[in-house]
Amino acid sequence: MLTIGIVLLVQHTTGSYGAAGTVSATAGVAMALCAPQSGKLADRFGQGAVLLPGVLLHASAIALLTALALLHAPLWALCLAAVPAGASVPQIGPMVRARWAARLEGSPLMTTAAAFESVTDEFTFVVGPVLATALCTGVHPAAGLITEATLTLFGGLLFASQRGTQPQPSREAGSSAAAGDSGRAASALSIPGVRALAAAFLGIGAVFGGMQVSLTAFTEDIGQPGINGLLYGIFAAGNMLAGVACGAIHWRRSPQHRLLIAYPLLTLATAPLWAAHSVPLLGLFGLLVGLCVAPSLINGYTLVDTLVPATARTEAFTWLTGAVALGQAAAATTAGRLADSFGPSAGFLVPLGGTSLALLTLLSLRGRLSPAPTGQEATRGVGHRTALPVD
Repeated sequence: MLTIGIVLLVQHTTGSYGAAGTVSATAGVAMALCAPQSGKLADRFGQGAVLLPGVLLHASAIALLTALALLHAPLWALCLAAVPAGASVPQIGPMVRARWAARLEGSPLMTTAAAFESVTDEFTFVVGPVLATALCTGVHPAAGLITEATLTLFGGLLFASQRGTQPQPSREAGSSAAAGDSGRAASALSIPGVRALAAAFLGIGAVFGGMQVSLTAFTEDIGQPGINGLLYGIFAAGNMLAGVACGAIHWRRSPQHRLLIAYPLLTLATAPLWAAHSVPLLGLFGLLVGLCVAPSLINGYTLVDTLVPATARTEAFTWLTGAVALGQAAAATTAGRLADSFGPSAGFLVPLGGTSLALLTLLSLRGRLSPAPTGQEATRGVGHRTALPVD
């Protein structure tokens, strides 16, 4: 709801999709840069310790951004207010995935858990844009953002209270470590496979950002802004259905192999979006893209369980979530500018361009998606100790 809420509010107050895309992109970049640090703090001090101040800060930042937009503040002021709004987004999804990974470490059920999380994520993607659009167009342009802040505040506080399922903070887990283990753990991004996955998730973010802004511009252009939420809901519903299927199937191939099949299909599915000039056709193409997004997301998240030690998984998941947000931000800005200059169809080229570049990167780095053999990773990475000779 955050991105679409910002786009609808700022477009209403400024009349520019480019400005709306810039503000939403600023929030997205802030989230992408700060999310991994939030995840690292959650790994070290516990999820509750990070969530409680985070949700309070986020609600305050959204209130400030909303007030400035309604007062027709200049673009620079809106972008400045968007920084804390994005930086303070609580990383609920990565934290939930870290809890699953801690409970199901080494279990084949991890793929099912990742699929379940994808389905619940997509449920919010189905309901969120529809609800935000309905509130912004039917109640008040700021109603979408206000609702997002309210749900985030109360949902975040409720989730933080569930302490029984939290992974053990690494500060506590390492309290009995040997004295030679006292150095700082490296970032999860130091693991080559995480960097390869982050590149892939940048492309997935380009799909989300490009679709949101371009669908908004398209429905506005044809005089039916109310169906924007419906079209985006169809896209997200395809994602959700694919997530259910991925979780229900007992896979024999590795998640690495499945990712290298799913991602090219996603790139191909984005190719015809720009040529769709009717609502039914755009809905069909959007559904196909949605069906291809979930397998890439699920297999990428599943690979984290094999690539990253338990003490850094929340951070690793937030790097991937941050990559999605960064790709979404860049895509929202680019699609908004293209829609302003060349019409709404031009904005749909952004998902194709983003996934194409990400696919080339992923294929060139595919060898890094395999976990290092046992014993080799001990000299580098997150939370590992350097081996000592034993007489």
